[in-house]
Amino acid sequence: MRTTALILLIIVAAFFLNFVVGVLGVPQAMTKFVSEVGVTPLTLILVLFVFYLVLGCFIETLSMMVGTIPIVFPIVVHMGIDPVWFGVFLVLMMELALVTPPVGLNLYVVQGIRRQGPVTDVFVGVAPFVLTLMAFVFVIIAMPGLVTWLPRLMY
Repeated sequence: MRTTALILLIIVAAFFLNFVVGVLGVPQAMTKFVSEVGVTPLTLILVLFVFYLVLGCFIETLSMMVGTIPIVFPIVVHMGIDPVWFGVFLVLMMELALVTPPVGLNLYVVQGIRRQGPVTDVFVGVAPFVLTLMAFVFVIIAMPGLVTWLPRLMY
C-alpha cells in the first residue's frame, strides 16, 4: 500500500507539474528553441533515445510518460515526425525502461519470483533482451515506414 501511495503521489505531482509547465508555455518555448537551433528529425530522435534510456534507469515508466510527453510531443510533431511512429517509439522506450537496471520494475518482479541469488544475476540475465530492444528501436529509426505500414494500409 505504501508503494502504491508513493507512485500515486508521483503521478499527481507530475500532473500538477504538467499543468504548471503548460500554463508557463514551456512546450511552445522548447519547440521554438529546437526550431531555431536547426536540429534534424533524426538528431532529435537520437537525443530522445538517449534521454529516455537514461531516464528509464531512474524513473518508473508511468511517471516518465506523464512528466515528459507534454513537453516532448509538441516538439516531435513540429519536427514533422509521425505521431503514430512516435507512439510506437515511446512504447518501446518504456518497455526498455522496464528492463533497464537499476530501477527496471520487471527485474524486481523476476527477482521476487525466483527468490534465490542476488538481483545482479537478473541484471546480467536481462542484457540480451535490452540489446534486442535497442536493436529493434534502431531498426524502426532506420525504417520508419515499417511502423506506419499497417496503420496506413488500414486507414
